Amino acid sequence: MMFERMREDIRSVFQRDPAARNALEVLICYPGLHALWLHRLAHGLWCSDWKLLARLVSHVGRWLTGIEIHPGARIGRRLFIDHGMGVVIGETAEIGDDVTLYHGVTLGGTSWNKGKRHPTLEDGVIVGAGAKILGPFTVGAGAKIGSNAVVTRAVPAGATAVGIPGRIVARPDDEQEARRRAIAEKYGFDAYALGQNTPDPVAQAIGQLLDHLQAVDERLEGMCQALRALGSDYHAKELPALREEDFAGVKDEGGKSSA
Repeated sequence: MMFERMREDIRSVFQRDPAARNALEVLICYPGLHALWLHRLAHGLWCSDWKLLARLVSHVGRWLTGIEIHPGARIGRRLFIDHGMGVVIGETAEIGDDVTLYHGVTLGGTSWNKGKRHPTLEDGVIVGAGAKILGPFTVGAGAKIGSNAVVTRAVPAGATAVGIPGRIVARPDDEQEARRRAIAEKYGFDAYALGQNTPDPVAQAIGQLLDHLQAVDERLEGMCQALRALGSDYHAKELPALREEDFAGVKDEGGKSSA
């Protein structure tokens, strides 16, 4: 059983790291695997009430790998810790199956009280480099935590959390995205390029403004048509276009957002 679990861990590395070339390299050069295997030993000792020896094994693992996992933490199958340096997993943390953690991740607590004080990560969660998940809440299955995010409350399954403090972001559906692009192009400003490929709270706020602007634009158009139907000679002027150079500070040389 032990060796089968080790083979399973090695296979999971090939599934999630394109840099892995062969089993021997993974076996001897991946500190995330070494930290995980040492944790299994430490956790077994911890559950057998050999607390001091368990902490010693954990400390040796930290010294060898740069990854600190408290022996009391509960970890599921096929955890992949990529690079790993600076990862910290607290005593009451719980991690499901097929979770991926990148370097600098902290699963920490916000209280000095006994009991559950560290997060629970359900199956398939991905946590980006430098992210901090702090507190006794649950990150739902398949959720993603952006790099350097600081998350202090629950994240629903399948959601993406980014920023400080961590906020849930969602991609608009295809119809909503098409409407936002149309209104942005009408005013001559590619505002929706912000966060077009990566969910971002600022881009999301701009998207909401574009939705509101479109609604106002449609209402004004309707009012103009109603006036003309009543015999008014009112003629709406063309709206001035927003100049690209006015927004150069929020775009890189390729014309995309620097965010």
